[in-house]
Amino acid sequence: MNTDLNCRFCHHALTQTFVDLGSMPLANSYLRQERDIAAEKSYPLHARVCGNCFLVQVEDVVPAEDIFSDYAYFSSFSSSWVEHARAFADKLTQKLRLDGNSLVVEIASNDGYLLKHFLAKGIPVLGIEPAANVAKAAEAAGVKTEVAFFGFETATRLAKDGLQADLMAANNVMAHVPDINDFIAGVPILLGESGVFTIEFPHLLNLIEKVQFDTIYHEHYSYLSLLTVEKILGAHGLAVFDVEELPTHGGSLRIYACHKECMLYPPTGGLEAVREKEHVAGLASLDAYSDFTPRVEGVRAALLDFLNNAKKRGKKVAAYGAAAKGNTLLNYCKIGTELIDYVVDRNPEKQNTLLPGSHIPVFCPDKIHAEKPDYVLILPWNLASEIAAEMADVADWGGRFVIPIPKLKVLS
Repeated sequence: MNTDLNCRFCHHALTQTFVDLGSMPLANSYLRQERDIAAEKSYPLHARVCGNCFLVQVEDVVPAEDIFSDYAYFSSFSSSWVEHARAFADKLTQKLRLDGNSLVVEIASNDGYLLKHFLAKGIPVLGIEPAANVAKAAEAAGVKTEVAFFGFETATRLAKDGLQADLMAANNVMAHVPDINDFIAGVPILLGESGVFTIEFPHLLNLIEKVQFDTIYHEHYSYLSLLTVEKILGAHGLAVFDVEELPTHGGSLRIYACHKECMLYPPTGGLEAVREKEHVAGLASLDAYSDFTPRVEGVRAALLDFLNNAKKRGKKVAAYGAAAKGNTLLNYCKIGTELIDYVVDRNPEKQNTLLPGSHIPVFCPDKIHAEKPDYVLILPWNLASEIAAEMADVADWGGRFVIPIPKLKVLS
């Protein structure tokens, strides 16, 4: 528990609020039955920004072991994410000339969604994944997986076994780490001398500009900019040499880094372009973070207005995607079954559960075809086009999709 409210990276006192979303349950803690409601716990979800290194962060009110040791998120249930992983494997295999003598390590390797693409090319892989239930799915797919949290200790143990990675990938995990210094301290230990470390994370600049407050939840301890990530990596002997802007998760960065002493990778124009973009947005000043709360309140007002009007007109509303971001949105807006009848999700792990906090029931997508609601609220708005294409027949009965962020939009 971060009781003294100091920055998890630089230990500077945290005094500036970014946004306070109130108290809510863990975003991925789905309830198996109604009797679980009485035992449900809520925790404060208050994001602050460090005035020294500008890391946006929430308190680690819940130990990571309680969240990630048995996890409901399986990467392979999103077809666009699997395609993203395949393209990454193709690109990096070519870029780094990886072959049967290389080693690719992924931190937080989930169900093997990424490493299986390297494996198919004959490239040795190792996944490091703390959730035993998810690691089991990876092993079943032939992806060798170490069930552990990554950090200094795990990296040291694996390096002692002679492992050195030519490529280390950490996709959408850096934000999930309470001890960010211990996590990054492990990277130079396991990374080969000429190895490349890639990190992907939702870009804080997009979160601010597109009011993506629903991506804030207890499992995401940190919200990252290039500015701050360069400081964190630099403190642990790593240098960023390239950055790509990606469409995933509402706008992400992919950062390429290497050992500071490695001269193989000169800085690129991509790195300079994102540095400049963040400079223009003023991310190195607290002013850039100060007007976020009123914009978040505006999103809430628009969604509640739409749902209340739909109810008055006797319209039926369902939601698609039992996503963590949807749980933040619903709980912050205090929306329950009085406004949304049910939610559907492709992941069988989430079906026949209740959403945390709102207690809206989760079913398989067939329910939408059976019930034919007037509106389908897409909670994982980052997958809106994928979902709208998969469920195109909603239009057959006059149903319409609704996207809540950054501005409420009813698709025609």
